[in-house]
Amino acid sequence: MRNLRFKQVDVFTREPFRGNPVAVVLEAEALETPEMQRIAAWTNLSETTFVLGTTSGRSGYRLRIFTPRAELPFAGHPTIGSAHAVLEAGLVTPREGRFTQECAAGILEMNRDELGVIRVRAPSARVSALDSSRVSELEKAIGAPVTSKPMIADVGPVWLIADLGSAGAVDRLSPDMKRVSEMSLALGLSGVTVFGAAAGEGEAMHVRSFAPAHGISEDPVCGSGNVAVAAGLARSVNPFGSRYVARQGMRLGRDGRVSIRIEGADIFLGGHAVTCVEGALRA
Repeated sequence: MRNLRFKQVDVFTREPFRGNPVAVVLEAEALETPEMQRIAAWTNLSETTFVLGTTSGRSGYRLRIFTPRAELPFAGHPTIGSAHAVLEAGLVTPREGRFTQECAAGILEMNRDELGVIRVRAPSARVSALDSSRVSELEKAIGAPVTSKPMIADVGPVWLIADLGSAGAVDRLSPDMKRVSEMSLALGLSGVTVFGAAAGEGEAMHVRSFAPAHGISEDPVCGSGNVAVAAGLARSVNPFGSRYVARQGMRLGRDGRVSIRIEGADIFLGGHAVTCVEGALRA
């Protein structure tokens, strides 16, 4: 029986139990892939990560990311939460706040600023418009009309993103999860992320992300979903500007804040993180 160092980190929040939790298994070299997948299914969180030694020699550590059903090349809140866990455990030492993380999507540039915000330069996105013949299918699946042409953004996970026009429309949404799952499987999507402008709430937009095909009906605060939204905005009319904060998770009793910075084709995702559980897994 092996004892594996373990942390559960709440991401996109300063306050425990208000963001999106990720399970982080530190020094996971002894685990085989099937064991990682089994642990991820057992934690039953949207993602579980496993910290390994680097293979490139150019990064501080390597990360593998699993949903309860599959491995992902990149995901936002697991990246930031795992970075928090690794820094807290002393497994990597930043230089002037900078460090790197290796994952299946490549070597990612990371930064922790003086306020404790951890940021990552997200992998390059590939964005395309949803075929117009499928827009009505999307609207039936989510149960609401869209206000502009939906887009598909591949940021590692592949999200279908749709603007619903307002935070109120996003909040009222009650998707048909069976239809969302069927559409996701048909188009090779991780899921659907919707957003709408917030008025007078302190944040630019309200976001919700649905990934039932991966066993996640609604992701509380989704980093890659927010990166996908930013990637779509960067290639269209963007009323939110190059720097904004999105809010996510209220319908699930959370209150996450996601920081986005758009610099040309580069998208930087940021947020706070806090450790809620610490100990060991027996595997």
